[in-house]
Amino acid sequence: MKKLLSHINSPKDLRKLSKEALPQVAKELREFIIDIVAVKEGHLGASLGVVELTIALHYVFNTPNDLLVWDVGHQAYGHKILTERRDIFHTNRQKEGISGFPKRSESMYDTFGVGHSSTAISAALGMAIASKLQNNFSKQHIAVVGDASIASGMAFEAMNHAGVTDTNILIILNDNAIGIDPSVGALKMYLTNVKKGIQKQDNIFEALNFNYSGPIDGHDIAAVVAELERLKSVSGPKFLHVITTKGKGLQKAEEDQVKYHAPGKFDKLTGELAPKNTSHLPPKFQDVFGHTIVELARKNGKIIGITPAMPTGSSLKFMMEAIPERAFDVGIAEQHAVTLAAGMATQGLIPFCNVYSTFLQRAYDQVIHDVALQNLPVIFCLDRAGLVGQDGATHHGVFDLAYLRCIPNLIIFAPLDEIALRNIMYTAQIGLEHPIAIRYPRGRGSLTDWKQPFSKIEIGKGRCLRKGSKVAVLSIGHIGNQLQPILETIDTDAQIGWYDMQFVKPLDATLLHEVFASYDTIVTLEDGVIKGGFGSAVAEFASQYQYKNTLHFRGIPDAFIEHGTMEELYEECGISERKITEFLSSLL
Repeated sequence: MKKLLSHINSPKDLRKLSKEALPQVAKELREFIIDIVAVKEGHLGASLGVVELTIALHYVFNTPNDLLVWDVGHQAYGHKILTERRDIFHTNRQKEGISGFPKRSESMYDTFGVGHSSTAISAALGMAIASKLQNNFSKQHIAVVGDASIASGMAFEAMNHAGVTDTNILIILNDNAIGIDPSVGALKMYLTNVKKGIQKQDNIFEALNFNYSGPIDGHDIAAVVAELERLKSVSGPKFLHVITTKGKGLQKAEEDQVKYHAPGKFDKLTGELAPKNTSHLPPKFQDVFGHTIVELARKNGKIIGITPAMPTGSSLKFMMEAIPERAFDVGIAEQHAVTLAAGMATQGLIPFCNVYSTFLQRAYDQVIHDVALQNLPVIFCLDRAGLVGQDGATHHGVFDLAYLRCIPNLIIFAPLDEIALRNIMYTAQIGLEHPIAIRYPRGRGSLTDWKQPFSKIEIGKGRCLRKGSKVAVLSIGHIGNQLQPILETIDTDAQIGWYDMQFVKPLDATLLHEVFASYDTIVTLEDGVIKGGFGSAVAEFASQYQYKNTLHFRGIPDAFIEHGTMEELYEECGISERKITEFLSSLL
């Protein structure tokens, strides 16, 4: 049979085909995604699940004139391949290659940049209102939203608004009962009943004034095309409920949808994951958190674990399995997670709220208004802090030190290693007078013998790890581990001192006075943004006490950092081992 996908360079080519040819396009597109992701890695299951829907959307609608918005973007690989990027799709998530998410600067078909969830309905509604105001009544506006994303408050806010407009907007619910982890909450139960045809309530989407249709089989491409063609001529807000299977077409991905969300390298024929021997490696920071909170919670009945839809990624799953009545996945609802924790803290519980650094940005007001203003001792554990590699600009957790440092009452701690993470968690649950943010990176730590007896950390105290005579390096967090081999190599006569400051707030003023009095030159090292971050805090200290020492700042520059390997991005930002070695050598 003649291959079709290799001749489809844009949706215009797709629309030249007969409807009868579309199932073959779907088969080839699914195989193409599997072939590339098996070798290059990336997000697999979500894109496999929407192959037929993706083809149908570009077949029926006149993209890019009609505006198609993907929520989150994990599901947009097929979209990218059909929209002029098939021949460069192998560069996906690689430095200088295409992004793993829709990105406006990359293609006119990517109408809105998305990496965080639940933004698609608001964006599409904004576009639809703009078209109406500009008297462009023929333009279509489509938002594709997952069942985990639509439960988020922002999605409901947008639907609440859209339902009282007469805009030309179509919301497509891609219902596969899973985000990264299985979907949770009452809305999931409602959708399950809808699919079974046994819901007792009125249709919630019709109640919000949408013209509802479905549910339909999202893998029956003829049915999807037919329904989209019908909906093109329906005016006002529309809602199409589509049932899909995440990982569709690769048996292993269908059977283990959590693992195959982003599985790494795998055998494209069998789906078997590439073997990894990690027994000799240090643990992932997320697993240190996960095992430690269980260890602490078994002894302290007031400890609660909370995560907004990241039980596997945060390793709170360990507590959910061991002590399920005290561990909560609240769905994609970061604002709710923070204020839920605040409410618990008012009643004497000890909530550990585990949120990815980049996702806590979505709950900034709650951190200020509901936690810090009331001085409630919520313990924030910020996973994926710092650069995160190939997920790119939407997911780098590089702003947390800067956006948290200005908030009164908030303690900020960054562990150098796994033992420090365990000890600060232990310290926090003993009892603090303030809320605390503990930030740690994606990936592995530096110690294999990490499960040591707990010891209490004194709040606001740094550590001198190496005395020097000329230059002092003040590091915060895990990135400081790069210094030991560097200093052993270039500084045999001990001119460089090294201080693990541990706390960005409160700063160890006693230690800083000692450093400023002892060294002419001071270098700060962080894996967060320099503007407003740890280095800025040290500079403010120097200004306050009128120190005239020479200061140098090493961290993330004032730019959004794109995707690439961690090594490539550290090099780009000047904080790789090679770049730090060069810089410190120049100071000597």
